[in-house]
Amino acid sequence: MKKYLAISNEVKMAIEKNKPVVALESTIISHGMPYPKNVETALKVEEIIRKNGAIPATIAIIKGKLSVGITPEQIDYLGKKGLDVIKSSRRDIPILVARGEDGATTVAATMIIANLAGIKLFATGGVGGVHRGAETTMDISADLEELSSTNVSVICAGAKSILDLGLTLEYLETKGVPVIGYRTENLPAFYTRESGFKVNYRLDSPLEIAKALKAKEELKLKGAMLITNPIPEEYSMDRNEIDKVIRNAIEEANNLGVKGKDLTPFLLDKIQKITEGRSLEANIQLVYNNARLGAEIAKELSNL
Repeated sequence: MKKYLAISNEVKMAIEKNKPVVALESTIISHGMPYPKNVETALKVEEIIRKNGAIPATIAIIKGKLSVGITPEQIDYLGKKGLDVIKSSRRDIPILVARGEDGATTVAATMIIANLAGIKLFATGGVGGVHRGAETTMDISADLEELSSTNVSVICAGAKSILDLGLTLEYLETKGVPVIGYRTENLPAFYTRESGFKVNYRLDSPLEIAKALKAKEELKLKGAMLITNPIPEEYSMDRNEIDKVIRNAIEEANNLGVKGKDLTPFLLDKIQKITEGRSLEANIQLVYNNARLGAEIAKELSNL
């Protein structure tokens, strides 16, 4: 495994000493927003985790190495390279490793690599899910399968609201993935605090969540817990407005034939343009919010 996995000394020591560590993805760096905003955001997320008492471990594939705890220089490298970095899910990992190429890790790939490194928690923006119209297209994110099988729990602001949230919850239920609402009974919908759907359980403190994670680990139950954390109220967008914007973006994607791994970046970019940047600011703030909660949970978990 050593020839494939590169863990920074800081992260390695933290894992060995059972200190709190929070994994972070890299798709948000290369595909989430333009340079230099992407790099500034990634570094700020790491700073927030440190300020809240945990060690950040940003994950990417760098020249074929599964890299855990990449440097600020590597973050800048991914940010500048942008869309030329391959958006990498489970299926892409062995090819990029064999070719010695770069990859920006999605939720699924970040979970896999975090698990190889021994990291138990991962904070992100929103997870993938069942796309609208999946009953005919079968367009379902690999993130959901990873949540059912990989023992890295995920803090997010719900599934991205471009998805079919009802079908996404049904899929997670079938796979036995518990969906937790942090101080809420309602599933957050990324840009908005409520989706109209219910989570499985409401837990009101990082300690409560950490105890549930610890029990799951000791019971040797496979898979993740999905911890949903609503976007801060001051950044939450109007649900009717964002739903209309999403419908327009999806219609344009259908007309242009955009599908597969290109669909989500296309929709997020279109939504950003239609909302004149408000959706991007909301995205950034919810990631910051999830990083804070991730650090708090990681601290509690390391003390149990």
